[in-house]
Amino acid sequence: MTVLVLTAVPPGLRGVLTRWLFEIAPGVFVGRVSARIRDLLWERVVEGIGRGRAIMVQSQRNEQGLGFRVHGHDWQPVDFEGINLMLRPAESGPTRKGQRSSTPNPYPSGREQRSVHGAPRGWSYAERRLRPKIAPPTNESTECNRSRLGPQ
Repeated sequence: MTVLVLTAVPPGLRGVLTRWLFEIAPGVFVGRVSARIRDLLWERVVEGIGRGRAIMVQSQRNEQGLGFRVHGHDWQPVDFEGINLMLRPAESGPTRKGQRSSTPNPYPSGREQRSVHGAPRGWSYAERRLRPKIAPPTNESTECNRSRLGPQ
């Protein structure tokens, strides 16, 4: 089994891959091809990828049962005592408690930031519009509750 994930690649490259693999989602290809065809497809991907990225996960005869190939990614596969792992790039700043992280805090004040319309930031206009609105209690419900309690 071979899984190939492409990001920001020319449409022609995706078209070439659909001759050999199923495209189950945009940029995600799955199929069962021979090792020779798989190697040729990988060469074709590397030649035609441009500024895009590619990851191939393939079946292999090892303890994990799979292997990785990466092109154009920051994460790299490494062999750690016979086990393939993905090595993340190191962050630029220390992240211990009390020290600043290189990643900005999305909520610097400790609470969720809201947009002008009152919805959390990052929500689409349609999502803001379709959110259920909670109606304030009406006078009728307040009067009903008072009548149940009896005279005061």
